[in-house]
Amino acid sequence: MQKIIDFIKSVRAEFFKVVWPTRDQTIRGTILIFAFAALIAAFLFFIDSILNWLTGILF
Repeated sequence: MQKIIDFIKSVRAEFFKVVWPTRDQTIRGTILIFAFAALIAAFLFFIDSILNWLTGILF
């Protein structure tokens, strides 16, 4: 039982060492992720359109 209590104490101690991001950092990171996702989606759409056009010509 003592091992479980020691484990919980060490987990709690490590939890308080975590440096949480600020609200501004979280918002900026979220915007950056959405921007990259949109950029990748546009790129894949462009490639897919070209390949679709090529297969339409060939077949």
